[in-house]
Amino acid sequence: MHRIRFAGALALAVIWANSSFANEAPLTLAEAVSIAVTSDDPALLSFNESIAALKDQAVADAQLPDPRIRGALANVPTDTFQVDQENMTQVQFTLRQEFPSGRTLSLRGERRQAEADAERARRDLTLMEIRMAVRNRWFEKYYLVQAQANIETSRHNVSELVQALHAAFSAGSLSAQDISRAELELALLDDRITEFRQREEETDAELFRFLGKDALRPLSSKLPILQTLPDIAEMEAALLQHPSVLIEEVKVGIGDMDVALAEQAYRPSWALEGGYGARHGDRADLATIGITLSIPLFTTDRQDRRLSAAVRQRGAAQFDRAAKLLDLRRDLVGAYAKWRRLGERIQLYGDVVIERAKETAEASVSTYASGRSDFAELIRSQLAQLDAELKHMRLATEQGKAWAKIRYLVGEMK
Repeated sequence: MHRIRFAGALALAVIWANSSFANEAPLTLAEAVSIAVTSDDPALLSFNESIAALKDQAVADAQLPDPRIRGALANVPTDTFQVDQENMTQVQFTLRQEFPSGRTLSLRGERRQAEADAERARRDLTLMEIRMAVRNRWFEKYYLVQAQANIETSRHNVSELVQALHAAFSAGSLSAQDISRAELELALLDDRITEFRQREEETDAELFRFLGKDALRPLSSKLPILQTLPDIAEMEAALLQHPSVLIEEVKVGIGDMDVALAEQAYRPSWALEGGYGARHGDRADLATIGITLSIPLFTTDRQDRRLSAAVRQRGAAQFDRAAKLLDLRRDLVGAYAKWRRLGERIQLYGDVVIERAKETAEASVSTYASGRSDFAELIRSQLAQLDAELKHMRLATEQGKAWAKIRYLVGEMK
């Protein structure tokens, strides 16, 4: 019962929202994309926080380790435990500062900075994915809205035909089978309208994720004039700047730094240490200063293995980048071919198919009125015109989606 009430309340909210936006300016494709990429999307804000965190970490990782201070009571006689009994008894304080080998510190900082660059590229990739998602859903909603309008027109024509058939049936000039067939087609058109409304509401829900309440605004009645695509060779060159490729490039750079870090392990690390020993009475205090060096002698199963692993990881990252470029090029060639062929089919439908469907529908009315064709042929011709118009519209929106895919691959090229 609670679920039913909630569903009803949600439906009323959608109806109210649709009516409140009925007088709003139409939502264009460009405006929808602009709203989506400038909103405070949590996914994008998360990247901003990660980038800031990695930048802070880069500064921290490049610093020297904290110095260590040591306090001790040395050379205390164990027979009396008196600190003033022996000359060697002293209170010691030691300060020690360690220095990692070679360029380890600067490389660690640079590595964190590279990770921040990777997060920045991931944010750019998410923005491009949002643009493509909004464009695809805008085109889908446009098709669903326009298709409903066409089906409504066709339904009106069939409804008028049904009324005329009822009059003919009363006069005894028509069979009950023709009446039943006409009412069946009318019911099927009603079902198609309901189906398209359902799909429109689902698309609204997807758009709401990116646009908020603007997703419920009516769309413009005409498809936008899409930006002209560059030459295919120019677009293939632009793939090198795709964020997913840049992410792989950063990984290769991180691999270079990991190799350099592994090489630093062959160099000795060192520490500087200074100490002061205070003694009792008039005895002279003692001072100590020293340097400690690590000696990387046995490198076969430690430094050599780590260096080999870093080199192989870098090689894997290079192969990943090459594979990513191949995948993007495949997607670009496929999307570009689809965009071109859809353009040819759109022109064919616009110039030939729809015109022939209209002529056939008009001729069927005349031949049926003169008794030269049956009622089934009349209905088929009327619905064939509707299907041709819907197909033409679907091809146009599918070409828009192919265009959106290409823009995702090559970026917002001028």
